[in-house]
Amino acid sequence: MAALFGARVRRLRTAAGLTQAELGAKTHVVSTRITQIERASGAKPTLELARALDAALGADNLLVELWPYVYREAFPDWSRKFMEYSPRAVTIRQYAAHVVPGLLQTEDYARAVLKVGRTLGSEEQLEERVALRMGRQERLGRSDRPELWVVLDEAVLRRPVGGRAVMREQLARLLTAGAEPHVTAQVLPFDQGEHEVMGGSLTVLTMPDGSDIAYTEGAHYGQLIEDPDEVKSFALAYDRLRAAALPPLMSLDVIRSVMEDNHRGANVPSRSERRRLAQEQLQQSGGGRLRGGGRRIPGGRRPRP
Repeated sequence: MAALFGARVRRLRTAAGLTQAELGAKTHVVSTRITQIERASGAKPTLELARALDAALGADNLLVELWPYVYREAFPDWSRKFMEYSPRAVTIRQYAAHVVPGLLQTEDYARAVLKVGRTLGSEEQLEERVALRMGRQERLGRSDRPELWVVLDEAVLRRPVGGRAVMREQLARLLTAGAEPHVTAQVLPFDQGEHEVMGGSLTVLTMPDGSDIAYTEGAHYGQLIEDPDEVKSFALAYDRLRAAALPPLMSLDVIRSVMEDNHRGANVPSRSERRRLAQEQLQQSGGGRLRGGGRRIPGGRRPRP
């Protein structure tokens, strides 16, 4: 795919009557960088460079659309098929057991997570994966963005991945994302005990045709499930987790508490306290229907977190 990308750049550059040096000047890189891209040698192009090349060569987004496939080769086989489905999903439901889901990670947090992967071959490959992960997040800001629902195990909030400063920034990112109308974030507290998805993470994708696909993942493995009966079972397991988790507004309060207390004194409300707070939220909302125990269904005025 890197060779195909390079061939397209070379063909477009030649058609435009530009030398490698001239194209480099237009995209603010040295001519040898253009040579590396065209020959598929050296570091792969970043998303920013792909955009610059696309604009300079009048490629009508051809290079930008091809760019993710260049990086897909840097990922293990078991994750590639899942990555083919994800960009087309209209709804993404995720349970995260250990780390913040990739679509909501900050760059520093993503780098800290990816750095410990066994499948990494070099520092260059690490930066490739970080760049691709950041690039995938851009879909959340587009008009065709998916509905994203994440259930975060409490361990995700408590483990200071990358250190306290990186984790604080990551928690702030979760608060910002959780306030968006197309993102719902819930926290599954420790006191819920055992559940059927323990030991790994789960994602359920809803495709444009209404079909669902499930994906389970551990530290060094992943499995795509496409059989309708099996997918239905995983979707039901996800719904049970969602029901057991704290309501969205209460979850944002917990995330904020963990961030402000810097992992020292933040407490998840007890079950009785959660019931009381949920009742108060319902009464404050005027008795309107709430989605997920703390957020209005689309069409109503959304309360402040």
